[in-house]
Amino acid sequence: MKAALLREFNKPLSIEEIETPRPGPDDVLIKMMACGVDGTDLKLLAGFGYVPDLPFVLGHECTGVVEQAGSAVTDFKPGDRVIAYNFFTCGKCRLCRTHREQLCPNMSGVLGCKDLPGGYAEFLKLPARQVANLPDGVSWTDAATLCDAGITAFHAVDRADLDLGETVVIFGMGGVGSFAVQFAHLSGARVIAVDQTQEKCARALELGASEAFVATEKDIPTAVRDLTDGWGADCVIDIVGLKSTMTCGVDSLRNGGRIVIVGYTADEYPVSGKRLAQNELQLIGTRCGRKQDLINTAKMVASGKTRSIVTDTRPFAEVNDALDLLKSGKVLGRLVLQHDAR
Repeated sequence: MKAALLREFNKPLSIEEIETPRPGPDDVLIKMMACGVDGTDLKLLAGFGYVPDLPFVLGHECTGVVEQAGSAVTDFKPGDRVIAYNFFTCGKCRLCRTHREQLCPNMSGVLGCKDLPGGYAEFLKLPARQVANLPDGVSWTDAATLCDAGITAFHAVDRADLDLGETVVIFGMGGVGSFAVQFAHLSGARVIAVDQTQEKCARALELGASEAFVATEKDIPTAVRDLTDGWGADCVIDIVGLKSTMTCGVDSLRNGGRIVIVGYTADEYPVSGKRLAQNELQLIGTRCGRKQDLINTAKMVASGKTRSIVTDTRPFAEVNDALDLLKSGKVLGRLVLQHDAR
């Protein structure tokens, strides 16, 4: 099969012929139909965050058709449409047993990120327990975005615990942000979107934001307080993770408000303990999501209540061009690689 291999950090991927994996008794072999491309892939290329052993096959937003099912697999059969859950957890620790498996300290790997080759290939072998059914009516390109952008946004909004009528500010209108705006809007919250470009702000308004601000054109905390009678936002969801966005987010909160940190960079944020304590602010971390979050996200998208976040597609053979396009900042929503349709 053809696969795009990361052989050297900060270098283009190499498309090569490698051996097609053979499924064991508990595995399924998936014919890849689409794979999302996102900022985590750029971090992997740079050797930041997850640092896999090389050579390595990237791709963690994976969807396709079951080509072959192992002898012990009973939940899936050839021809089934499926999506992949990325975290390979132990299933036995306290976190796994209390439905927080994405925090498992005993993970054996993360699909397409660490130790487990991903979907930048024609075929993908996975244990059947890492797979979920894809509802009918969801396109292949939209399905790919569920496996990271969708599940991450769904879980972040769940962690935000938004109430009807609350005001939430969301920083970053890429793939995750495009989903987060929609899920927050569907929860009944008033959504204020913030990004660096007019184009992404305009798209946020189309997806359900009530207001959208270009970060360089507004003092965001002042603008938020102007819209909330001087009160401030009930919640901030930061999908960017820069020191500047975290600072701006905290400055936008009301007393008793909460900030949910989704994105991360090399930046660190010096938090004032006095301010946290006296204003009773809450700092909430959120990591991707649980397998059930992935299933719920797929059902939400299949219901027709959300709009597609896919704005760009490229054939698999153009994977390096796709990564360059993403790095340029010109992708409005989500970029997805498409494998040859059957």
